[in-house]
Amino acid sequence: MERETVAAVGFAALFVLMALRVPIGIAMGIVGVAGFALLSSLYPALNLLAQSPIRVSTDWDLAVIPLFILMGSFATASGISRELFRASNAWLAHRRGGLAMATVMACAGFAAINGSSVATAATMTNIALPEMRKAGYATGFSTGVIAAGGTLGIMIPPSVIFAIYGVLTEQDISRLFVAGIIPGLLAVALYIITIQIIGAFRPEIMPRGPRSDARERIASLGDVWATALLFLFIIGGMYGGLFTATEAAGMGAGGAFLIGLARRRLSRQAIMACLVESVRTSAAIFTIIIGAFLFGYFLVVTNATQSITTFMLGLPFGPYGILGVIILMYLVLGGLMDELAMILLTIPIVFPVITQLGFDPIWFGVIVVMVVTLGMVMPPIGINVFVINSIAKDVKIETIYRGVMPFIVTDLIRLAILVAFPSLSLFLPSQMG
Repeated sequence: MERETVAAVGFAALFVLMALRVPIGIAMGIVGVAGFALLSSLYPALNLLAQSPIRVSTDWDLAVIPLFILMGSFATASGISRELFRASNAWLAHRRGGLAMATVMACAGFAAINGSSVATAATMTNIALPEMRKAGYATGFSTGVIAAGGTLGIMIPPSVIFAIYGVLTEQDISRLFVAGIIPGLLAVALYIITIQIIGAFRPEIMPRGPRSDARERIASLGDVWATALLFLFIIGGMYGGLFTATEAAGMGAGGAFLIGLARRRLSRQAIMACLVESVRTSAAIFTIIIGAFLFGYFLVVTNATQSITTFMLGLPFGPYGILGVIILMYLVLGGLMDELAMILLTIPIVFPVITQLGFDPIWFGVIVVMVVTLGMVMPPIGINVFVINSIAKDVKIETIYRGVMPFIVTDLIRLAILVAFPSLSLFLPSQMG
């Protein structure tokens, strides 16, 4: 059988297994090992299966993932998310749409110490949605704000997706984290502008709240100073070259742990729960990564990557036209599959195209993460939408999608800005030592 045919059959088998609800990591591993055995022989394939999990699990660069996940677990258990929302609310609630703006700000702050969009969306649904409902906000708009704000979890560093992209492409993870700062802040600004525009046309769906006095505002900042200091310490240390991303993750986990202890919010049971949750989440992610590496070896022996690269470089669209095709592909996939699986499956294929077209790999990493965040709120399988629906069971899926649509338009505008002005992503990394 021709290698190209085997590659095509392998992709088809992968999507069939995914349609049958086989976990994506297991599906990629099955196809990868079976395809490798078909083209080589059974013994090399079994040898690959034996060595790859150990190689991935002991990769020092990948240690950043469980450490940042642990940091997020400690931060969540310490009640940091509620404090961030309370502080943002104290400063913004009196404005039209102030609670929605406070939700976006709290999502951004929580993202800076959590790194998970799903966790951000779930946490803010429990914290912000009841408050917005009590204040008289329209349910569809409220859930749309939370779904969009949740996507900041993988845009604002630290981010698991940035870390995995860095490992796959052999890019400096610290530079990738720093590259996400300005685009992340741009996202926050554009979301707030979107809320203000919606409020100007439909003020009835977002009433004003009471104004907090100066004492309440200043007191609210006392609850978040430790969180802000932790974020600045992590990002500042990487930016200044004091430590690597993995070392920053370790310090971040330790810092979040100490903050929780100092505030007496981490009991022995809570600490154990955080450790167990981190192990479960990390194991799930590493299963997908191992499966992706096995599938990647299969693609190598079929020459599929080289063939796809040659085909895409031959398209008569020019560099930015080809980039547009890649972005469109991500937008389509984003509504069909998990963001982590999408990165692991596509980056080995599209990254050689990007480098040969002369685009900066750090900038492209930001673009990829930006497009992946779009997939988390786009129909038919926007995972943040389903997470919110699983918590707020009385809110219909279509109601949440209608609420998030204006923010999807905002994200497309932001994507166009980042494509047109690469310096927004590259300025801070270029200043690193």
